[in-house]
Amino acid sequence: MQVRQVYYRVLKLLLFMLTPVMLWVGLMVLTNCNMPVLVVTSGDLYPSFLNRGDVLFLTNYKEEPIRVGEIVVFKVEGRDIPIVHRVLKVHEKENGTVKILTKGDNNIVDDRGLYPPGKFWLERRDIVGVVKGYVSYLGIAAIILQENRMVKYGLLAWVGVSLWT
Repeated sequence: MQVRQVYYRVLKLLLFMLTPVMLWVGLMVLTNCNMPVLVVTSGDLYPSFLNRGDVLFLTNYKEEPIRVGEIVVFKVEGRDIPIVHRVLKVHEKENGTVKILTKGDNNIVDDRGLYPPGKFWLERRDIVGVVKGYVSYLGIAAIILQENRMVKYGLLAWVGVSLWT
């Protein structure tokens, strides 16, 4: 194999790997959100709104107020996975602080049990993003790849072989 062919294959592999990263960073800048696209992995809002496998599109503009009834994604300390629930109550104070209470539509009680001990309200800094739109079931492939190692490794091997040839 010639040196030029090796360079070509390495560049093709780098382009394949870096394009999604560039798109992700572009979306992060455009939406002001660290997680502009998210796949729903649980059924806390089912049957009223979101299903497992739906892809959510988020924004997190600080000047946009959060209102009761909106679907938000939040992360609290001690939990690695972001939670997608509906805003139940919002308390805005005159000094600009906002306190938010959330609840899953499919849950009986509000989310205070999910918050860290001693914390009864979410703050604006806990909100990852506000759901602006979604596509039903588009994320099923991501869930299958996450839950099944053999499918994930098989797909990676196939991509690697097809890019190298």
